[in-house]
Order: sequence, then structure tokens, then C-alpha cells
Amino acid sequence: MAQTTKTRHLPGIRGQLMWFLCFICLFLLGLFWFLSTQLLEPLYTKHIEKQLTSQAESIVSQLDKAIAKGDTLSRWSFGHLFLNNEFFEKLTVELYSGGTLNSFCVDISDSTLRQIYKIENQSYCNLHETFLSDSANSKVVNTAIAMRKKCRTTPGGFVQTLNPPRLSGSAQLLVGRTTADGSYTVLVTTSLVHVAEASNVLSTLLPLAAAMIFLFAMSAAWLFSEWFTKPLRQLSGAARQMAMGNYAVQVDSTRNDELGTLARDFNHMAAEVQHAAQMQRELLANVSHDLRTPLTLIKGYAETVRDLTGDDKAHRDEQMNIIVDETDRLTALVSSVMELSKVTSGADRCQRVHFDMGQLCDEVCERYDAVCAQNNWHLELELPDRELPVYADPEMMQRALHNLLGNAMHHIGADGIFILRATPCTEGIRVEVEDHGPGIPPEDLPHIFDRYYRSRSDAGKQGTGLGLSITKAIFQQHGFRFGVQSIVGKGTTFWFIMNDLPANEKAL
Repeated sequence: MAQTTKTRHLPGIRGQLMWFLCFICLFLLGLFWFLSTQLLEPLYTKHIEKQLTSQAESIVSQLDKAIAKGDTLSRWSFGHLFLNNEFFEKLTVELYSGGTLNSFCVDISDSTLRQIYKIENQSYCNLHETFLSDSANSKVVNTAIAMRKKCRTTPGGFVQTLNPPRLSGSAQLLVGRTTADGSYTVLVTTSLVHVAEASNVLSTLLPLAAAMIFLFAMSAAWLFSEWFTKPLRQLSGAARQMAMGNYAVQVDSTRNDELGTLARDFNHMAAEVQHAAQMQRELLANVSHDLRTPLTLIKGYAETVRDLTGDDKAHRDEQMNIIVDETDRLTALVSSVMELSKVTSGADRCQRVHFDMGQLCDEVCERYDAVCAQNNWHLELELPDRELPVYADPEMMQRALHNLLGNAMHHIGADGIFILRATPCTEGIRVEVEDHGPGIPPEDLPHIFDRYYRSRSDAGKQGTGLGLSITKAIFQQHGFRFGVQSIVGKGTTFWFIMNDLPANEKAL
């Protein structure tokens, strides 16, 4: 029974960005609504409470100072109140000049709970309103006396909300404090009508403001998502062009942000892919050319042996030797291509061990004794009088040395000397292969390790032109630093630096 796979279609980056900005907008509007409708009143009331408390404590402090000096602030005589007018006038002036009496009422009473001084700064005050709490018994209750009693019986004072006794009034917040000796009580109150008014205004404006903010946010999100995703759409289009074979494609990289960095990285990648594709085409063309030459010679001489040479042994042997030489050349070329493919693809992985690089250099040099004696050349080996411990693949290092020494022999100078040198350095062991040949022009040095560079600059010389590319791949697998120095007319030195410890131990 066939199974149907359902593909879940998700919105694109632009759609996801729009949904995200929409969610953020709704969240912020909800948060604003919560703060304005649920927290506005308690926060505003707390602020008013701090103001009332500060004013009550300021008045109590003035009273305590006067009492400490021994001043008589008030007294009752035959039912009449006598005040220290100088003190209370001074207190009133200080309160008004400090701007603390705006919309506040002050009630000061003595130990008899009778009012001795008050400041009415509101059109209506619940504190001094007398109303019936129990109409059936016609019991009259005075709010001010009740608050004064509560203040005297509450240590440290109190805070209370006074509800209006009639519909025309508004709730008030009251703070009560008592002097240090308990002889005077101070009540300060103010109306909370502003809180209710502010809540009503916000409740009226909030829906309209929320709608306008939401529309503006969605418009801004649409424009922002268009601007934000434009580089991504350009990258997507460029990637499709690369998939169709257009490696010369480039995208705009003028932005100075992560998208600009991504665009520059894409352009660099495209340039490297284009370079690699060009190198691959050149490699195929050069290998095809080098394959064609020996194949043509093999075929031609084989036909000559078959049709013309006959029993002429000398000519036949000469022509057969050419066939053998061209076959060897063909085999070497195919082997080099396969070796390069293995090393660059990672199929031929390095097996690192600890060994003495000086001993390996000595063994490699012995392989060149015969060819040097035959051509009157001299290979100099320069080693210190100590071991040179390294951590690498000895077979790969031997292969790299052979490639470098073979390259030096192909470019050996008139003196017939080429040098293999290994010395300790701060990073490990530095190995150099030096020749005194014609040197390499400065403009060619950056490309010396490219595939088939030899065939472009040294046409007609022996070799496959892949040796330095194989050597580069070996060094890159090991993580070794390498390079080349050359002076035209004086010679060339290839070098690389080997580590004596694994990479993880080196870091420690």
C-alpha cells in the first residue's frame, strides 16, 4: 500500500518575520493596556501616598521642634481655643511656599481630639463631612474624630482611603501621624479623582491608539521585511545561477552587517568555485594533451614495427624502447592524477606517528646517489647534530620530499648543486629544498602550487606537472605551514614547517 508523505509548508522568512513582528506588536499593546488599566491606579495611589506621608511628617517635625523648645502651641480656656498664631502662620507660609499644599487638606488636633487648626485646599473634603451611618437610630458620626482616634491608637500612623458620603464626591487618600509626645495629631488628605479621570481617558483613547499603532507597525514590518529579505532573495537567485553553471555570478555586498558578510562570503565562494572549475578544465585539457602525445607515439612506432621494421633488430629495439618510455610516461601521468585525487579528496588519509625527520631525510638522499653520479650533480644534506622529532605520516613526508627534490633536479643550476636542509625552529622543524636554477618570476609565485603549473611555464621538461599540487595537498592534510622563496637568476627554496606534537597537545 503506497504511503503518502505530507509536506508541511512553512511561511518564508518574510512571512515568519511578519508573524513575529505582529506578535511583538500585539504583546506590547497588551502590556500597555495592562499597565494603563490595571497598574495605573495602584501606582498613582502609591505616589500620592508618598507625597502625603512626606507632608504629614514635615508638619509633625515642625510641631516636635516647637514642643522641644517649650513653646505653647495651643490651649483651651473656658471652651475657647487660644493658638500660637505666630507658629501656625509660619507653618502655613512654609507649606504654601514649598508648593506642597496643592489639592491637599490638613487637619491638626490636640489630645482632646478637637481640631485646633486646619487648611482646606479642596472644593470638597470627606474628612470634615458629617453624614448618617445608621439612619434608623439617627446616629451622627464625625469622620474627622474617628480618624483622629484611629491615628492616636495606631503606632507609627496609618493610611486609609475615605469614600465619599454622597454621589457628588470622590474618594480621598488620608495619612495620619502623631507627634512624639502624643499631644497632637496630624491628618493630611487629598482627592483621588485624577486617577479615575486618567483611567477614563486612557480607556477611551486606548482602542483608537492601539488600532493606529497596529496599522503603522504592520506597514513598517512589511517594508522592513522587504528590505531585510532582499539580499537573501538575491543570494537565492545567485545560487540557482551557480547550479546552472554560471560561476561568475556576484551579489551586492555593500551592507556592513551579517548579510553583507554573507554576501561577501558568497562572492568569495563563487570566485573559488570558478577558479576550481577553471583549474579542472585546464587539468583535463593538459592531461588529455599529455595523454595524446604518448598514445600517438606508441601507436605510430607500433605500426612502424609491424609494417616496416621487420627483421631489422637494431631499428626494432630502438622503436620498442621509445614505446616502453612513452608507456612509462603514460603510467607516471595516470599515477600522478590518481595520487592527486586520493590526497585532495581525503581518501588517502595521513597516519601520523613520532619519528626522526633527520633520519628520513638521510634515507631519501641515498636514493639520489646514482642519478647524481650519473649526471655529475651533488645533493647536499644539511642536518644538525641532534635528533629532529616530528609527528607526521612518514610515507607522505617521503613522497613530499621526493616531489620537491625532483622539482629541484628539473631546475638545477649550472653548478649542479641542490640542497636538502632540516633545522629546528620555534614552531618545530623547518625543512628546505634549495636549488640554484633560473628562479621563478614574482608574478608566478602565487600559482606555483597550482595543478599543471609546470606545463604552463616549463613546457617540454620532464614530469607530470602535478608534483607540487600533490605536495601542497599533503601539507594541508597535516596542517603544516609551507611556502616558496625565489630570486630570478639565483635559485628557489621550497620550505615547510613540521610540528613535533599532535595539534591538541600543541594547544595545551
